[in-house]
Amino acid sequence: MKLVKGLFVLMLFVATTGRAQQQSPAVTAYIDQYKGLAMEEMQRTGVPASIKLAQGILETEAGQSDLVMRSNNHFGIKCKTSWTGEKVYHDDDAQGECFRKYASAEDSWMDHSNYLKMTSRYAFLFRLEPTDYKGWAYGLKSAGYATNPKYPQILIKYIEQYNLNDYSLIALGRKPVHIDIASAKAPSTTKSNSPFLEGITVQTSSPDSATVVAVVEKPETPAVTYPDEEFTINNTRVVYAKAGTPILSIAQKYNVKFSWILDFNEIKDGTEQLSTDQLIYLQRKRKQGLNAYHIVQPGEDLYTISQKEGLRLESLLNYNQLSMDMKPAPGEKLYLQQNGPARPRLALAH
Repeated sequence: MKLVKGLFVLMLFVATTGRAQQQSPAVTAYIDQYKGLAMEEMQRTGVPASIKLAQGILETEAGQSDLVMRSNNHFGIKCKTSWTGEKVYHDDDAQGECFRKYASAEDSWMDHSNYLKMTSRYAFLFRLEPTDYKGWAYGLKSAGYATNPKYPQILIKYIEQYNLNDYSLIALGRKPVHIDIASAKAPSTTKSNSPFLEGITVQTSSPDSATVVAVVEKPETPAVTYPDEEFTINNTRVVYAKAGTPILSIAQKYNVKFSWILDFNEIKDGTEQLSTDQLIYLQRKRKQGLNAYHIVQPGEDLYTISQKEGLRLESLLNYNQLSMDMKPAPGEKLYLQQNGPARPRLALAH
């Protein structure tokens, strides 16, 4: 990745050499714009939100670099042999190197997560505690992500100066969402504009406060829209079917035995049609998830989570010391690739 040069980047780094120093408006604007996406990507793939934000700041000069302006490439990812999308050419370690070009910033942020997740030399990072930003920063450098010898130190400076690890903690459900409303005449309620906090109403403690801090909870995650035809989750073939769909019709359409559909999806023998809208796997689900963990959302049960992650239900139960009659509480972290350190907190019975 790019050995970042230029006066602007130097100024950004100098601004982060101590907590007492003034924060850069360009950096804080970048964080405000992408913190929601960083947390969503952490929940999707396990790449810490703090690391994604720090890398994005560094690689894009807080969203103002020539490369990001021309390509929406927020993480300096070069084309590589596997890239089949659009390209731009940019001077980096050598002149005119090939970089990936994206249709949107969101595509870049997702591709960066997928790139780290699917590249074997970064696999060890996902065995680290997701809040271990120092381990991640030094690990990225040791795995060859960047040529800049100061790359880890710069990432760590950004994370500590701008409290970026807070976003990792929020994504993990370990920290409540705090919103500062810097208004001398703040209204009694304010809607959040953050994509991660969409729909939240902030209750202010006093309409005359110069700065009001509210503690709110993240709302239930919006329903996911799945493709109409076959797609993959965790490298496993799957379709999304509506309630009332005969299971035999799915088996016939995709040339999979009826009994296999039941087996792959842990559906009871004798079931003829779907009772709810749900994902139906056309192959046996994996023993390990693509993501390192899953944060339980309101309304989710163990079966729903195993289907969403493309993970065998038996594996999900074993990794987390759970049985089918248990329901983990919203916000709890379920491990998808290895045994968790302890059973997650369970939802209270009503």
